[in-house]
Amino acid sequence: MENTENTLSFKDTQTAFASKDDKALKKAYWLFKMVSRPWLVKIAKHATDIALKLHLPIEGLVKKTIFSQFVGGETAQEADDNTDDLADYGIGTILDFSVEGKEDEEGFDRSLKEILKTVDISAQTVNVPFCVFKPSGVGPFGLWVKASAGLELNAKEMIQWKATLARIDSIAERAEAKGTPILIDAEETWMQDGADQMVELLMTRHNTKQAIIYHTLQMYRHDRLAYLKRLHERAEREGWILAVKLVRGAYMEKERDRAEERGYPDPIQKDKASTDRDFNAALEFCISHLDRIHFMCGTHNEDSSMRLVDLMHEKKIAPEDKRIYFAQLYGMSDHISYNLAASGYNVAKYVPYGPVREVMPYLIRRAQENTSAAGQTGRELSLIMQEMKRRKGN
Repeated sequence: MENTENTLSFKDTQTAFASKDDKALKKAYWLFKMVSRPWLVKIAKHATDIALKLHLPIEGLVKKTIFSQFVGGETAQEADDNTDDLADYGIGTILDFSVEGKEDEEGFDRSLKEILKTVDISAQTVNVPFCVFKPSGVGPFGLWVKASAGLELNAKEMIQWKATLARIDSIAERAEAKGTPILIDAEETWMQDGADQMVELLMTRHNTKQAIIYHTLQMYRHDRLAYLKRLHERAEREGWILAVKLVRGAYMEKERDRAEERGYPDPIQKDKASTDRDFNAALEFCISHLDRIHFMCGTHNEDSSMRLVDLMHEKKIAPEDKRIYFAQLYGMSDHISYNLAASGYNVAKYVPYGPVREVMPYLIRRAQENTSAAGQTGRELSLIMQEMKRRKGN
């Protein structure tokens, strides 16, 4: 079918919060009100750190509050079951094992087991259209840094590196065998060159017939638009599908600080406007090369989301065209996700899962990002209040 008219609006709160009853809406309001206060988030972080170190029983409180807002469950199956409401509204689930900071072989093997489990779940249901993992989740961050710098590995590191690559190969092979696309997240620039090389190799092997391996490009890097175009040239030349997830990026302060500290050029765009420009330019490039590119627009930015909708409308690309997906994080920007899905677009939510204690670093980071992201929490609160007012008036 052709997309003949764009009547989509992200201001439609009735659609955005259709899955939430009054009690759930009030709870979301309370949580975003809490994370809108930087001092409170700071105190909560310190209190949580102490509670975890002392092994205090805080799981129940955390699970009923911030955990339930931003995390799907403690296991992959629980997360899958808990996001049935997403499927009811036409939104897919991206199962994301979000246990961080494990730097031993046992931890990496556990991550591998969980990632393979998500691939198997995805193969059994259309409600989980993608799976995801971070390179540093299956191998030591330091080795990725060394690989990126072209440094020689010692004997022990070589064994670890081979084990890391073997884990990644097993994920890619399982994904292709099951027909499940897998997103490989981007990380810090000083480890990303090694990850880029790995993902490119996987795409040449597994994307010959369909888009299985998805690279992630952080467009707050000033070199990524040119890199996207080079990747496309290579895919054209070698005959494979370039699959990418476009995001703005998540490590800006850390990147700037390290560049200044070590005296190398800042890899981040000079300002937000430049990031927005490159992100939207990447959307335009991808949609102009759909014969070779499949892509995901991973953003909470209303303007970029609507820009892609307009581009699809202009080019008469059907909303349900599987070469294009939109994605947001679970518990955030429902006004984008639910309204896009209601208009027939392909949408998926990143749904983290893991034991309460082990996903605390993820939860604290999510709270901090909501506090620091310009306008993010204010926007969430404003939309929730608007919907509460609408319901009161009915």
